Amino acid sequence: MCKVDGTVEGGKLLISLAGEINSMNAPDVKEKIGQLLTKHPVKSVVLDCDRLKFTSSAGLRVFLRLKQEVDDTSIINAQPALYDIFDMTGFTDMMDIKKAYRIFDVEGCEVIGQGANGKVYRISDDTIVKVYRNPDALPEIQRERELARTAFVAGVPTAIPYDVVRIKDGGYGSVFEMLNATSFANLLIRNEKTLDEVTEMSVKLLKLIHSKTVKPNTMPDMRQIALKWAGFLEEYLPAEQYKKLYSLVENVPEDPHMMHGDYHIKNIMLQDGEALLIDMDTLCYGHPVFELASMFNAYKGYAALDHTVVEKFLGISYDTACAFWEKSLRLYLGTEDEARLLEVENKAGIIGYTRIMRRAIRRGGQDDEGGRAVIENCRKELAELLSKVDTLLF
Repeated sequence: MCKVDGTVEGGKLLISLAGEINSMNAPDVKEKIGQLLTKHPVKSVVLDCDRLKFTSSAGLRVFLRLKQEVDDTSIINAQPALYDIFDMTGFTDMMDIKKAYRIFDVEGCEVIGQGANGKVYRISDDTIVKVYRNPDALPEIQRERELARTAFVAGVPTAIPYDVVRIKDGGYGSVFEMLNATSFANLLIRNEKTLDEVTEMSVKLLKLIHSKTVKPNTMPDMRQIALKWAGFLEEYLPAEQYKKLYSLVENVPEDPHMMHGDYHIKNIMLQDGEALLIDMDTLCYGHPVFELASMFNAYKGYAALDHTVVEKFLGISYDTACAFWEKSLRLYLGTEDEARLLEVENKAGIIGYTRIMRRAIRRGGQDDEGGRAVIENCRKELAELLSKVDTLLF
């Protein structure tokens, strides 16, 4: 049995279907839909399948005839099993079909990861969900899934999302199966691994990521993004400093090597002895100075004035974060030469403070004391670093 109800909302005929459609009742469903169209001669039809449990091929033919009669026909709230039928039979290529999403409640759940665009919560022992800050994040989720798949196929150990859900308090999330996985941050916080052990695993994975090359247009070019950061500061820096900053970024050659873009200990998990990434929406390509700049900010830059920032963000002390950054730089560059290490840190710092200053200004930092302090500190750091650095390459 299939129940068919219809109402007109905003010039569209909304038809609700409940039950099942099979070869026995498909003619009746077709007739009822025809009656609704006769009663409400509209140019747009929306089929609400929230309570439709199943459709056979006879039901699919009903939908196809409706689409042929009213071209602007779409389907909403298709349950996962029903959506799979639509997808498998090619209906998702013929009409707009929106899947019904499970609802997850993350209230009280442990935050195990955090990136630029969302937080990662542990829902159960084997399930985590990344909740996006943007309440209309479906395009972002699709893009991140594509980026994660690109990295996975390239040989980068990456958690692949297997479902999209709605969050009880609003917004969307991606679900991952992460059995016995622990973030690198928690490995340090719980003393399950030493600082040296975590650093070694982190840098090993970082080098693996940077060893992969990607095709242009498959992901963002970090150089172009950094040029926008630098360009934003034109009216906030002295002319000569701005000119040099922009020139430094502009003179970094295009580099096809993959980068994570937000690489820190809350975005890396240990699962069954393997390090893997859980946050791929910032995946990009470019020269490693841009990756190191992001790491510099995570461990030192953002907490330059308030050391508690890093503790709130990563769960470790500022001193531990600085030690982790310094050890990472040593391992990544393969040197103990202090002058060399400082040289590369200064280059990363230029990009890092450029990003922080732009971020503070865009978030209204000029209107409050704390924000003004951050902006002035960035201005001071950039003035000093720009006087020392003539190229961002290393």
